[in-house]
Amino acid sequence: MQLSDFHYNVPDELIADQPPEVRGDARLLALNRETGEIQDKNYGDIVEFLNPGDVLIINDTKVIKARLMARKSSGGERELVLVEKHGSTDDWHLHKVIYRRRLKPGDELFVGPYALTVEEIIGDGIAVVRSGKDLLEIAGEYGSVPLPPYMRREATEADTERYQTVFAREQGSVAAPTASLNMTEETLSKLRKKGVSVQYATLHVGLGTFLPIRVDDVAEHKMHKEYFEVPEETVRVMQTAKQNGKRVVALGTTITRTLEYCHQQILYETPQQLTGEADIFMYPGYEFKVIDALLTNFHAPESTVLMLTAAFAGWNKLKPAYEHAVAEQYHFFSYGDSMFIY
Repeated sequence: MQLSDFHYNVPDELIADQPPEVRGDARLLALNRETGEIQDKNYGDIVEFLNPGDVLIINDTKVIKARLMARKSSGGERELVLVEKHGSTDDWHLHKVIYRRRLKPGDELFVGPYALTVEEIIGDGIAVVRSGKDLLEIAGEYGSVPLPPYMRREATEADTERYQTVFAREQGSVAAPTASLNMTEETLSKLRKKGVSVQYATLHVGLGTFLPIRVDDVAEHKMHKEYFEVPEETVRVMQTAKQNGKRVVALGTTITRTLEYCHQQILYETPQQLTGEADIFMYPGYEFKVIDALLTNFHAPESTVLMLTAAFAGWNKLKPAYEHAVAEQYHFFSYGDSMFIY
């Protein structure tokens, strides 16, 4: 299975680099993965596709303003991006950062009035910095949202709100769970009224989600690790749904990775809170154990999230759906339209 097998062409003008004016004002492509049937809908129509007793699992992670512009005492600038949270007790006074341009141990950097010291250079553009003040607080005051590289623009105040879900509450991600950006409280309310159980879990999304695959043979790719927490109640509700023949619907690839990584505990063990670091890589041939439907967005060619989606839908069904989306002028990627695969 070669990387080039997962290529498709998307015109630049269909790549959304701005959010829709109104959150949730997006289109929805519904794909039946058994028949290949495609329906063109609006995002709010997702309510039609979920049934009473189904469970929708949502990622409640919160994106931090992880991008910091620091200055050296000599006046030179260095761009730093905080690495995502990797545990329940992360030390935000001694933390990893991704940096651009040269740094060495002992360098002193300033973000506003706060001093940071480079403690260690790990390699691959990652350093450990020490700060007298909590880095999350510094980021909240001086940082900006680290937008995906393909947007090719600086983050604005609007991105602070829109590159964040309406239910974000657990700080720790440096990239949004983008499938959730179109979800609104209004749609969630309609789902609940219909009898759909809306449950939450947390996976802190890292910049690794944007890293290109650097091997031709897909099976040789190593996934980055991301920290997750699944509450006991969420596990209990999923178990009950499965026992009653109802569906578990994942809102996004981040939740899909979390649930599939924990499938043994979710399906077969006594419900309890689950924590750990997921590094599961799903590509065609993977058999899904937990999720029965996936609400996601349109993913970049040759990306790990595209391969996950192809594993769920079947590339022979997904690629024609993507080609249909291009022909019908859907908007692609983080700020774009959505897709429901069932």
